[in-house]
Amino acid sequence: MKKDITLVILAAGMGSRFGGLKQITPLGPNEEFIIDYSVYDAIKAGFTKIVFLIKEETFDIFKETIGARVEPHINVEYCFQKNDNLPAGYEQLKDRVKPLGTAHAILCCKEKVHEPFMIINADDFYGRDAFEKGAEFLKNVSEEKPYQYGLIGYLVKNILSENGPAKRGICQVENNNLVGLIETNAGRIEDGRIIATPLDESKPAFEVSEEDTVSMNMLLFTPSIFEYIEDHFKEFLDRSNNLEKFEYLIPDVLFQTIEDGYATCKVIPTTATWYGVTYKEDADGVKKALKDMMEKGEYPKHLWD
Repeated sequence: MKKDITLVILAAGMGSRFGGLKQITPLGPNEEFIIDYSVYDAIKAGFTKIVFLIKEETFDIFKETIGARVEPHINVEYCFQKNDNLPAGYEQLKDRVKPLGTAHAILCCKEKVHEPFMIINADDFYGRDAFEKGAEFLKNVSEEKPYQYGLIGYLVKNILSENGPAKRGICQVENNNLVGLIETNAGRIEDGRIIATPLDESKPAFEVSEEDTVSMNMLLFTPSIFEYIEDHFKEFLDRSNNLEKFEYLIPDVLFQTIEDGYATCKVIPTTATWYGVTYKEDADGVKKALKDMMEKGEYPKHLWD
């Protein structure tokens, strides 16, 4: 029997300026968006449903563009990142315009996701191997406590921008499990070394190897994560010293589940190369890479024919 697995695509960051953001900039040989390739690779890997997490005001244009292309090929659901699921005592945040973070975004999908699922960003190209590895994990994941989650681990050499440093989570791995995650800005310097500078300014920069493991926020969960996010949301808000700027982020929640013994997180290595537009100068390189993959037969000339 075929097991249902879902891909949740975090696209609420598109906002009201939908037409001008990098998530929907045509980069493929035939005006495809990066998000098109993610859905295509997910279908090939065996995912059975796509959930787009968007802002409610972008629904019509999103459905008329991306939705119209992919809905004939896979079951599609839409969720909205709205501030109507806040803990008691924090009703004042309902009017906050800035999104409340990726953990809150995932919580907004609770009513639409009842099976093991993967989350990705809308504006990152992750590569077929990463989707295949993720699908295999989800099809075999256990629901026994402690829950087993997953993280697709990229090699540092496969995720660098040629145009400068970018935010990257450097993974610390023991026995194939995640035991630490350092959020950094990482990139090559003039002598060819790769330097990671922690976002926590109290910590020193350090050198990383091309073979070290990096998280690109391609994470794998069972629905048990919804309960954890919900149960700890108020605790997080109580600790926040700036309710107008805080973000409830899924990497922080994931690591907290590990520290609490609620879950483990297996690091699943991929040989895939990541592509994205961190800098505007990256766009030409992404276009060339997608064209080269099409010419090699990895993708059809017209993706949705």
